[in-house]
Amino acid sequence: MVSTSHAEPLEEAAARAEALRASIAVGLAVAAYGISFGALAVASGLTVWQACVLSLVMFSGGSQFALIGVVAAGGVAGGPAGPAAIAGATLLGLRNGLYAIRVSPIVGPGFAKRLVAGHLTIDESTAVATAQTVPSAQRVGFWATGAIIYVGWNLMTLLGALLGNLLGDVSAYGLDAAAAAAFLGLLWPRLKSLQPVSVAVGAAVVAIVLIPVVPPGIPVLAAALVGVVVGIIAARRERA
Repeated sequence: MVSTSHAEPLEEAAARAEALRASIAVGLAVAAYGISFGALAVASGLTVWQACVLSLVMFSGGSQFALIGVVAAGGVAGGPAGPAAIAGATLLGLRNGLYAIRVSPIVGPGFAKRLVAGHLTIDESTAVATAQTVPSAQRVGFWATGAIIYVGWNLMTLLGALLGNLLGDVSAYGLDAAAAAAFLGLLWPRLKSLQPVSVAVGAAVVAIVLIPVVPPGIPVLAAALVGVVVGIIAARRERA
């Protein structure tokens, strides 16, 4: 019969191993999207090194795709669509700040550690970490997922950017649809109740109506406001 003192370390070890397996699976799958970002970035007018720096410094897939999407549509940082590109990328990046509140206890104290953790706090590292029930497994899930995706995403960005220069028109290979497909894949599992479905439909309608009449990037911001409004209304109802 295994004693309690021995059983608990074994359970923790098993939990950490499971977290690591999840980190590798999620990390490799998500990192692969970096190749489409690199190709789309150079197709949007960025150079190879600009695409790579964007992944190294920004490291937020949704924000990066939003930024190059507006750039591809004709906007540049100093042009008329520039503010929309920056605002759209910033709005998507703000969610990482909310994730930080949740993962802060997992990361623990230490300025340098928190500084690195802040850069690795993304959808996937947060999801894998919070899915674990054992504290040590949560830490493994967070750090392993974040590190795997960071390294893989940047390598794939470089590869995609180099391939994008060779391929020319990436739309001929379907890479221009990769970002939309990735977002749809992340969104679809969340559409399990009436509220998320209503937000998705409302945001889609707003974006479709505005696309022909406003500068690139504005429809994305307007669609995001639908989610903000619904969230505020829901929060007020819960307080009442």
